[in-house]
Amino acid sequence: MTGSTPAPFTADDYRARMERAARAAADAGLAGLLVAPGPDLVWLTGYSPTAITERLTLLVLAPGQDPVLVVPTLEAPDAAHAAGAPALTLRDWTDGKDPYAATAALLDSGGRFGVSDNAWAMHLLGLQKTLPNTSYAALTDALPMLRAVKDAAELELLAAAGAAADATFEEIRKVPFGGRRESEVGADLADLLRRFGHSQVDFTIVASGPNGANPHHEVGNRVIERGDMVVLDFGGLKDGYGSDTSRTVHVGEPTDEERRVHDLVREAQEAGFRAVRPGVACQEVDRAARKVITDAGYGEYFIHRTGHGIGVTTHEPPYMIEGEEQPLVPGMCFSVEPGVYLPGRFGVRIEDIVTVTEDGGRRLNDTSREMVMVD
Repeated sequence: MTGSTPAPFTADDYRARMERAARAAADAGLAGLLVAPGPDLVWLTGYSPTAITERLTLLVLAPGQDPVLVVPTLEAPDAAHAAGAPALTLRDWTDGKDPYAATAALLDSGGRFGVSDNAWAMHLLGLQKTLPNTSYAALTDALPMLRAVKDAAELELLAAAGAAADATFEEIRKVPFGGRRESEVGADLADLLRRFGHSQVDFTIVASGPNGANPHHEVGNRVIERGDMVVLDFGGLKDGYGSDTSRTVHVGEPTDEERRVHDLVREAQEAGFRAVRPGVACQEVDRAARKVITDAGYGEYFIHRTGHGIGVTTHEPPYMIEGEEQPLVPGMCFSVEPGVYLPGRFGVRIEDIVTVTEDGGRRLNDTSREMVMVD
C-alpha cells in the first residue's frame, strides 16, 4: 500500500515555483517576497534547516532578480545540497556580522514585501530597523493562493497520502474499540499511518461519546463504551504531502437518532462534494453542505467551516467558508468535512480530501461513508 517511491522534485521544478512566486508578487504590487524556514521555503526550494534557530535564514524573491537564499555560514553546506539550490544563489553571513545589512542590500529600500507567516518577529523588526521605509504584508493575506493550485506531481503525492489514510481506516475498523481508552486507539492510528508510509503524524483525534461533540477533542483517557459514537480524524505527511480524513464509527448497534444524524452528515458531505467545479466560489461548497444540515434543523450544531486546503501542510488556503469568494481552480485540493455536534451527547463528522478537476471534483479518499460498526 505504500507504493513506489515518487520521483523527487528537480531544480527545474523549484526554479519554476520561484519564478511563479516572483510573478505573483509583482502582480500583487509587491517589491518581492521574504520567505523564512517553514512550509513555503520547503515548497519553493526543497530546503528545510535541520534546526530553526535565532540565526537568520531568508529567501529573497524579487521580479527580475535571481533568487537569493541568505543563510548562516555554518548552515551553508546543508543549504547547498537542497534540491532547489542550483536554481538560486546562496549568500552566507558569519556570526558577529549583521545579517540584516546583508539582506538589505538585496531589497528595494522603499518597497513593500510579502513575508511568510512563520517569520520571526525579531528578524522582521531587524529588517525594518535597517530599512525603515520598507513595509510588509503577511503572505497568507498578500498571496493566499500561492501554493493552492497543485501540479500533476503534487496531485499524485496527495492521492498517495489519501490512499495511505484510507488503508489506515480499513485497518483501524478491525481493532477493538469497546473497553479501550481513546489514547490507545489513537496510538493505533499513529502506528498505522506510519506503517502505510507517513513520515509525520499531525493528529489522531479519537472522540468517543460526548467527547465527539468537541470537533478538536484531543485523545484522552476516557474508556470507550458500547453504544458510543466515535469520531476519528487523522492525518499527517507522506512524502512531504498531507492526508486528512474523518469517519465516524459506532461501537455496536446505533440508535435510530444516531443513524439519522449520521445519514444527514453523509448527505451534507455529498452535497458539498457535488458543489465542487471550476469557477464556483469556495463559499458555495460551504453553503451546499450547510444547507442540508440547516434544513434538517441541526444548523446550530454545525460549528466550523466546511473545509480547508491541504498540500505541504495539512491546513492551508483556500478555505471553504461563507465570505470566501475565491473561485475554485483545477488543481486546488481541500477537505469537505461537515459535522453535527450535540453537546453532552455525540458528534458526527465525515471528511474527504477533494481536488478540483476540469469539470467537477475528484475525491482522494474512498473508504465507506456509510455507518461503520466496530467492536
